[in-house]
Amino acid sequence: MGLITDGDETAYRSEVDCLAQYSQDNNLILNTDKTKELVVDFRRKRQIQHPISINGSAVERVHSIKFLGVHITRDLTWEEHTNQVVKKAQRRLFHLRRLKKFGVGPMILGALFRGTLESILTGCITAWYGNCTAQSRKLLQRVVQTAERISGCELPSIQDTHKARCVRKALRIIGDPSHPNQKLFELLPSGRRYQSLRAKTQRMTNSFFPQAVRLLEKHTTPQPSTRTLQQQTGF
Repeated sequence: MGLITDGDETAYRSEVDCLAQYSQDNNLILNTDKTKELVVDFRRKRQIQHPISINGSAVERVHSIKFLGVHITRDLTWEEHTNQVVKKAQRRLFHLRRLKKFGVGPMILGALFRGTLESILTGCITAWYGNCTAQSRKLLQRVVQTAERISGCELPSIQDTHKARCVRKALRIIGDPSHPNQKLFELLPSGRRYQSLRAKTQRMTNSFFPQAVRLLEKHTTPQPSTRTLQQQTGF
């Protein structure tokens, strides 16, 4: 991942060359055929960007890539990802229907849903669900509703799962002093609320950290900060 500022790609291309040289020095071979480049550019006036090359071979530039099970597109929309996970989850509904036909009870069917379908629908959900379109969210929830009808037990909605995962992940970050993003969860001087994160775009507003701050205010009670305790005790 490289950040290009003011149209200067020198540092980015230099880093790629250093990676290629490091691999060569350590008897490693970079497979250029399997290496892909994804360019995310939201500028109004886009410049011509030449593909990078590794050991003289040009790297293919693609519209989307799959990273840790998440389909990332160059426009950072999530229709492709949600469509893929919905198709995969719908195929797993077959197992629920077969087990229901064999007389398996609701508790076991619910456990099967959580183990086989929910993990597909909600994988890395804190990274992408906030910026999903309403249509994509309906497709995801429709799979859950179908599983509810088959299993006969109540299942958590995708939106509720997303909120719970955001809060849980935020609390883990807050409780880990070594986490590089812990500073984003900063208490106000009153110690009662977390400081809101400024965002210039709706995409940023709907991303994980701003959403996590808003959800923490609804689901948790922040502990008084050191500054607040000093003001209350007079020390």
